Amino acid sequence: MVVVRLARGGSKKRPFYKLVVADRRVAATGRFIEQVGFYNPSARGNEETLRVDQARVDHWVAQGAQMSDRVKSILKKA
Repeated sequence: MVVVRLARGGSKKRPFYKLVVADRRVAATGRFIEQVGFYNPSARGNEETLRVDQARVDHWVAQGAQMSDRVKSILKKA
């Protein structure tokens, strides 16, 4: 099954997440099909907190991809 989820990056105590479309069986930080955006929860000042290619997310959901609970809540806030 294909899922839209977060892949953690960044350094210790300063997380940075990529919104990726990946196979559910692959590790969360492993290989992915497509990167559709990013989420930076520790953004400061004029830094961008969230960027999403909504058209691509809609495309993958139409193809049958599921969104993780965290991604749903982040996109709902945006």
